[in-house]
Amino acid sequence: MIIVNAVVVTNKDNIETMKNAIAKMEIASQAESGCTDYTFSIELNNPNILRITECWENMAALTAHFQTPHMAEFQASMAAHPAEDMQVNFYEAVAVTPPGR
Repeated sequence: MIIVNAVVVTNKDNIETMKNAIAKMEIASQAESGCTDYTFSIELNNPNILRITECWENMAALTAHFQTPHMAEFQASMAAHPAEDMQVNFYEAVAVTPPGR
């Protein structure tokens, strides 16, 4: 499984302006083959931080995601409302049973 964890430092105005693009990206990505989670969230204690959490069955599914029209549209929206900073980390992971179960 491939996990993507992105932290986007922006501002509330950019997030508000991009709400439709964010919602469209989230829905379209969740419908992709190999996607098991794709979620945007805003930090409760810092509304200028947008987080993107993704879970993909494999690298091939993630690679295909980067080629989709909705990814191109979302990247264009991000370029029109640039972030102050963005950190994106990619992890290969194995699901484990939580402690106590």
